[in-house]
Amino acid sequence: MAKVVVVGGGAAGLVAAWRAASRGHAVLLLEANGRLGVKLRISGGGKCNITHDGPPKALMAAFSKEQARFLRPSLHAFDNRAVLDLLRREGVETYVRDNGRVFPLDRPGSAGAVVSAFEALVHRAGVEVRTGARVTGLEGELPRLAALWVGEERLAADAFILATGGASYPETGTRGEALGWLKGLKAPVRPWFPALAPIPLARPRATWEGVALREGELRLSAGPEGRRLAAFAGDILFTKVGISGPAALELSQATERARREGAACLVYASSLEAPERVDATLIEEARANPRLLAATWLQRHLPERLVDPLLQEAGMDRGLMLKDLSRAARRELVGLVTALPLGAPQPVPLARGEVAAGGVELAAVDPHTMALRGWENLRVCGELLDLDGPVGGYNLQAAFSTGFAAGNL
Repeated sequence: MAKVVVVGGGAAGLVAAWRAASRGHAVLLLEANGRLGVKLRISGGGKCNITHDGPPKALMAAFSKEQARFLRPSLHAFDNRAVLDLLRREGVETYVRDNGRVFPLDRPGSAGAVVSAFEALVHRAGVEVRTGARVTGLEGELPRLAALWVGEERLAADAFILATGGASYPETGTRGEALGWLKGLKAPVRPWFPALAPIPLARPRATWEGVALREGELRLSAGPEGRRLAAFAGDILFTKVGISGPAALELSQATERARREGAACLVYASSLEAPERVDATLIEEARANPRLLAATWLQRHLPERLVDPLLQEAGMDRGLMLKDLSRAARRELVGLVTALPLGAPQPVPLARGEVAAGGVELAAVDPHTMALRGWENLRVCGELLDLDGPVGGYNLQAAFSTGFAAGNL
């Protein structure tokens, strides 16, 4: 029976510890926080988007080609059905939303119920759990890791699994320090980079906080007149300092890269029709209802709270009727619904992302076992890997699947 040390009590570490113990190993699970699954407990606003519905092929399609190839073995070995069956046996029932996202049945503390289920699994499997145990470094030379350090305490083992998470939400314990340990072992790593994070704006509109724009598209370009770099259809939510919501999170990584490489500009299209078509529709409306207020027309496309501020910014009177619109004013209105200018982004905060891009390079890891190539007894899994899928439960599923593969010793 081998002694296995798992570092990190999040999604990947819990599954890795449970799997390794279930296969007869003596497992010690180290968690820096005072309790397990801290980030899991706050995921999805406390509701916990466990995974995404669909076959493995559909889930892999949400990742980049390189990441999908890497995930294929582990996702087929421990897919979303396996995760949900495991939770169901522990009393956690789930449901699928229309968008394919899978959640526990709505009730207070539903994310906590998911963590409790995994805690029950690891304890029943015989895992020794130590909370408040922050690892400070690794010790070893190729091809074997000899030990790790928890403060002044040296812990030796036969095998080690690192599931320390990324660098987002450091208050949950994910500080990203494991990349420094692995760099010390000459492992190829990519620096942490913001992903799935809210986007601060150079010109925030704090009075718009809480207003959502729905069923449109957020677009990123290289400056106000530059070429389009990326777009994502989905909602945005205005915050005191910028924008959040699904579309903002999805474009945050591309936005930060564009910002670092030069100019970047964001707009939101509440209408996905071509501006020419919206303009033609507005002209027809003006002929049919000449006394209709421009504000009323605009309110059909944008939230009421935004109408007066936008008219004021455009220099238009609240009582302006469609029949009195100049050509320039009409085009201004069309622009507000087909490309509402949000302006330039500020630096996207790494700490506020749901996940962080970067981590151990995938080419350096065996996708079947999560073993770090060249090392006989060191495995890495979860967000510590250079994996970053979209919002919707994909990243948690990747953590569960890679954790299972790492624990399959």
